[in-house]
Amino acid sequence: MKIVFTGGGTGGHFYPIIAVAEAVQKIVVEERLLPPTMYYIAPVPYDEQALFENNVQFIACPAGKLRRYFSVKNFTDFFVTLSGFIRAFFTLLKIYPDVVFSKGGYASVPTVLAAHLLRIPIIIHESDSKPGKANLLAAKYAYRIAVTFNSSIPMFPPKTRENIARTGIPIRAALATPLPQGAAQELGLDTTVPTIFILGGSTGSKKINEVVLQALPGLVSFANVIHQTGKDNFVEAEGTAKVVLGSSEHANRYHVFPFLGRDAMRMAAGAASLVISRAGATSITEISLWHKPSILIPIPESVSHDQRTNAYAYAHTGAAVVLEEHNMTPHIFASEARRILGDQNVWQTMANNTMSFANADAAALIATELIRIGKSHNPTEAATAAAQTPV
Repeated sequence: MKIVFTGGGTGGHFYPIIAVAEAVQKIVVEERLLPPTMYYIAPVPYDEQALFENNVQFIACPAGKLRRYFSVKNFTDFFVTLSGFIRAFFTLLKIYPDVVFSKGGYASVPTVLAAHLLRIPIIIHESDSKPGKANLLAAKYAYRIAVTFNSSIPMFPPKTRENIARTGIPIRAALATPLPQGAAQELGLDTTVPTIFILGGSTGSKKINEVVLQALPGLVSFANVIHQTGKDNFVEAEGTAKVVLGSSEHANRYHVFPFLGRDAMRMAAGAASLVISRAGATSITEISLWHKPSILIPIPESVSHDQRTNAYAYAHTGAAVVLEEHNMTPHIFASEARRILGDQNVWQTMANNTMSFANADAAALIATELIRIGKSHNPTEAATAAAQTPV
C-alpha cells in the first residue's frame, strides 16, 4: 500500500499530517498489516525530523500562492503551480499511490489536481471554520472530506456535502496528553498560585508579547506566567521583563522561553490553569484536549482570514473568551485572566465545556479510512481509466 500526503506552508497544515502518519503506523501494527510506503509531497519538508521519525519520504514539488491582494507574484506563481502540477503528475504516475491525503494550503494544489487526473482517491481535511480556497477546489474531487467545525460544512459545494464528516483535527499523540506530574518542579513554579500559559504560535507574536510585558507586574501578583515568545523575540522580551519586574517580590513567577519542545509543551500544559493563545485551529484543538479554559487572541482578519472565525466558533462552546487584538490593553488582558482564575465556578464551567469540541480519535478515524480505501483501491484499473481521460 502507498499513501501520499500533501499540504503545508504552516505547522497547522503539516503537523496534522504527522498525526495521521503516526496513527497509520499504529493501526498497521495492531492489525498486523504490511507497513505502507508513505510520501509527503510539498515545496519544502517543513520538519525533516518529524518525517524521518514517521517513515515518511519527502518529495519536493513547487507550488505557487494565490494572494488576496494585487501582486505581480499572483501572475508568476501561476506558472510555478503549473510546473508543480506537471511534476506532481509524473511523480504520482511513477509511484502510483493507493490514496492521497490533502491537508489543504497552496502546497497541496498541484498534487491534488494530478491525483484527480490519475483517478487516485483523495481525502481532504479542513481545519478552519472557513474553508480555504485550496480545499474548496479539492472538495470537487474528494472521495471523503473531514472537517473540524460544523459551521464550515455549508460553505462547501452542495454536491460534496454527503461526503463530509466532522472528525476534528488530528493531533500528535504526545501533544494530546499533558504532563502534570513533575511540571511545577521542572519549570520552577510557585505551587501556591495558578499558572498562565501564554502562546503566540511557533514564531511568537510581537503584539501579544508587548501586552504581556506591560501587564506583567499585575499578572505575577496572582499567577505564575509561562511565556513562549518565539525565537526572534526572546532576547528582547527577556530583557524587558527584567526591567519591568525590577525588584518585584514575585519576579521568579515569570518563566520565559523562546520555544517549547514537545515534552516542555506537555509539562507547561499540565501545569497551566489558563491558556492564552492565538486562534489557529490546531492550537484550539490542543487546548481543548488539555481541558483548559482559554483566552484567544486571533490574528486580525486583514492578515489571516480564518483565526477570528475559529476563535468565535470555539468561544461559542463556552470554553474560551475572545480578545480582539485592536481592543487589547494590558489592563483588559490582566483583568480577564484574573476574572477566570479568581472564580472557581467560571473556571470549572469553561474547563467542562472544552470536552464538547475536540476529538482525540481524529487521527485514528482518518488513518482508518485511508487504509480502508488503500486496501480497496485497484491501481491497474485506475491507471487504465486515467490513460483514457483526455488531458
